[in-house]
Amino acid sequence: MKISTKQKWETLWQKRENVHDYYSNGDRVLRQLASVTDVRGKRVLEVGAGTGRDSIGLARQGADVFQLDYATNALKLMRQVAEENGVNVHIVGGDAFHLPFPNAIFDIIFHQGLLEHFRKPQATHLLKENIRILKPGGLLLVDVPQRYHLYTVMKHILIALNAWFAGWEREFSVGELEQKLRGLGLTLVRSYGEWMYPSLFYRLFREAMMKIGIKLPLYPKLFSPLTHLRRRIRDTLLQLRISLYTSISIGVIAQKP
Repeated sequence: MKISTKQKWETLWQKRENVHDYYSNGDRVLRQLASVTDVRGKRVLEVGAGTGRDSIGLARQGADVFQLDYATNALKLMRQVAEENGVNVHIVGGDAFHLPFPNAIFDIIFHQGLLEHFRKPQATHLLKENIRILKPGGLLLVDVPQRYHLYTVMKHILIALNAWFAGWEREFSVGELEQKLRGLGLTLVRSYGEWMYPSLFYRLFREAMMKIGIKLPLYPKLFSPLTHLRRRIRDTLLQLRISLYTSISIGVIAQKP
């Protein structure tokens, strides 16, 4: 049975020592949380933080940020990223299945790119641990790959060939993720989707060019007015429920009673 192992992650984060050479998630988590709450002064935990880039924006907005991961190389990257960005964060080495915190102390907990690496029983355990340390009225944001996408097909081919970077991964539909969080007693606040930018085709082309020694920019430089127009159209369409079945990533924000 294929699984994601700690050694896989240690190797990955060791190879990604220069985080600026890899795509970030932009400010997705910050944007989505800011649409439902003011993060200033809130105690926030990012579980499975990796590089920690997803919570840097929250720290800049005045949140008291904790970043947790079990990979030593990830902890090193978190320190590097926090120092480069001039923010203070609390970096914690720990197990997502046995979080080293007492009950009900965080206002917000989130993870991006974590839940999909575990099968259903483990994923349920992980979410219950999140809920345990979340304050009543606190928010949990879960961000995962969306199932109905070309990326999913490519990923599972690579998994079958034992060539996927994390060893094993699954994906979700937005309805499935919402049902999971409701089933754990949470109240849904917001569901969202995000399309890949730049496109999957550009990223694949860039990787192919790098194989022959040509390094293209992470983000293609387009005519500025066209870029703004595309962003406005994209943001408008992403407000439609149907778009959540075409986006590469989906997330749900839910509240603890």
